[in-house]
Amino acid sequence: MAQDIVIVGVNHRSAPVEIRERLALADGQLDDAHRRLLALGPIKEAVLLCTCNRVEVVAYADDASAALDGIAAFLAEEQRMPRDHIEQHLYRYQGRAAVQHLFRVAASLDSMVVGEPQILGQLKEFYARAAALGAVQTVLHRCFHKSFSTAKRIRTETGIASKAVSVSSAAVELARNIFDRLEDKSAMLIGAGEMSELAARHLLSAGVGTLIVTNRTFDRAVELAREFGGTPVPFEHFPRYLHLADVVIGSTAAPQHVLTPALIHEALRERKQRGMFLIDLSVPRSFDPAINDIDNVYLYDIDDLGDISEDNLAERQREAGKAELIVEAEVTGFWEWLTRLDAKPTIVALRERVEDIRRREVEKTVSALKDLTPRQREAIDALTSAIINKILHAPVTHLKRPDAESEMFYIDAARRLFDLGDPENKDDK
Repeated sequence: MAQDIVIVGVNHRSAPVEIRERLALADGQLDDAHRRLLALGPIKEAVLLCTCNRVEVVAYADDASAALDGIAAFLAEEQRMPRDHIEQHLYRYQGRAAVQHLFRVAASLDSMVVGEPQILGQLKEFYARAAALGAVQTVLHRCFHKSFSTAKRIRTETGIASKAVSVSSAAVELARNIFDRLEDKSAMLIGAGEMSELAARHLLSAGVGTLIVTNRTFDRAVELAREFGGTPVPFEHFPRYLHLADVVIGSTAAPQHVLTPALIHEALRERKQRGMFLIDLSVPRSFDPAINDIDNVYLYDIDDLGDISEDNLAERQREAGKAELIVEAEVTGFWEWLTRLDAKPTIVALRERVEDIRRREVEKTVSALKDLTPRQREAIDALTSAIINKILHAPVTHLKRPDAESEMFYIDAARRLFDLGDPENKDDK
């Protein structure tokens, strides 16, 4: 098959971060990059994907082999990197394998965390960007939209995204299990590092009502609170606000406990013994383990949450098996559509070629038989048309529905056997 879908790129498994960050395109580079891709001779449609974990070009091309090589060169040249520096990290997909890869990416089966929801939104954004530039036409339009609907089907029909797999998300999931709902609850973050930032994102996603942030470096507490609509509190004053928090998540590098039984007893007294949920993500621990002996307090450390995450990850992997079956079925459906699309010009050319031969031979015969009546001429015309249709029935059926093993074999064979020429050049007979 000359025309085909191809993908060339790197991801978190094929390339270290120092390679990915050098290949990554800034937002301001994307439009020109799409135009340069389309200027490569064989490429008809293209979408550039660029996230923290992957840089990929998805393309539909006239010449798949030339497109694969051209895209690899493009990625190196675009960021002024020697080709041999990135070659070992690149993966290449063509045809059905490329479609399957794209569908797996959309369904987050190819993500660092299987089942994470962010990649689908990113994919939609990059597709929309390419479409707005006119870089997407019939084939990639259908392919990307089919990948989106496949991802939606997987989230609906499997539990791949239902369980938390990071300790931060597991912490919030546990809090929701204890309080049923978080919309009317307040949360305090002690520490403002990466773990706390992730916890803040999950808390907001869960609908937590109020967020309080404290950190030894107050400016960082202000920054994190501003990002998530919370209230910053100086670290030395956080005990005064402790009674306001239903959920307290700690992630600090403190050498000693920052939360002690005495502080919790005082907070509970002001809360009239209403329960508190404490999550210590620190190593070494920031919350005194003795707090766990206090009534109406639930204390979990990072090991407790790690067990939850591992169990959930195992569950996601089981659900991923179901998702792979859905991907396979959806890829088959799309590939059948694409094959029919590719077969149409060949079927039309085949019918035109055979009809041209039939018409010329009928005219030659009718001219030689001068005594034929108009009715006899019509009968000959109808008979030869019927014979041609019968002969073409089986070949056309195979062209419309090739099996998975042969796919484009019948199309290429028909064009060669009947000398149909290049489907892109209708004058080439």
